[in-house]
Amino acid sequence: MIRIAAVGDVHVDKDVVGRYRPALEELPDRADALLIAGDLTRHGTVQEAKCFATEFGGLGVPVVVVLGNHDHQSDQPDAVTKAIEDAGITVLESAATVLELRGHRLGIAGTKGFGGGFAGACASNFGEREMKDFVGTTERYAAGLGEALRSVRCDALVALTHYAPVPETLVGEPLEIYPFLGCYQLGQAIDSAPTALALHGHAHHGSERGRTPGGVPVRNVAHPVIKQAYNVYQLLSDSDDVDSELAAVS
Repeated sequence: MIRIAAVGDVHVDKDVVGRYRPALEELPDRADALLIAGDLTRHGTVQEAKCFATEFGGLGVPVVVVLGNHDHQSDQPDAVTKAIEDAGITVLESAATVLELRGHRLGIAGTKGFGGGFAGACASNFGEREMKDFVGTTERYAAGLGEALRSVRCDALVALTHYAPVPETLVGEPLEIYPFLGCYQLGQAIDSAPTALALHGHAHHGSERGRTPGGVPVRNVAHPVIKQAYNVYQLLSDSDDVDSELAAVS
């Protein structure tokens, strides 16, 4: 069994440093790795990224993250990424990594993702150049995730995104903003590989559980949704249920 702790949308700035740390110190006893589904910072500054690295670095378990839209706000995603990677944290964008955990190989493929909407209510790559650019961005991120997922050879495969791959985990958000919270192309990418679990954030007022059309369990781990420092999900266990009761309250 592999135990995966996950959270998203932690929005770290200097005033947040220390808030998560007491629960994070317990991670080695509760989980084998920590995955964070974007919006690591509040405004995407390098200083905030260093605060995030202080809070989530050096935990005794591997930490793997993707950036979120907040992490792009200051137009410094490369510098934000470097500040986080300098703390020994893995940042994925249209890329994958493999962790050796408990004698198993855990594959993680990640991307920020983008909006666009879902079947029956989505933008199309047609018309004005601005619309083509918008949907082209959606398609590029989804293609990168799919390629990363299919490139991995592992015992259990996880997709990590910021934007949602299915509408079910958006329930609770206004319908009008669904196209800005996720896209069906991410779900298609997840279903293109033998993915065991998909994790995302971004939808603060959404719901925790959903499934892709292909049946992959999807979990919205945005901090305002799970209301804990992290949830723990289990893979390669005797049970088909990925959800574990282990969690740390923040």
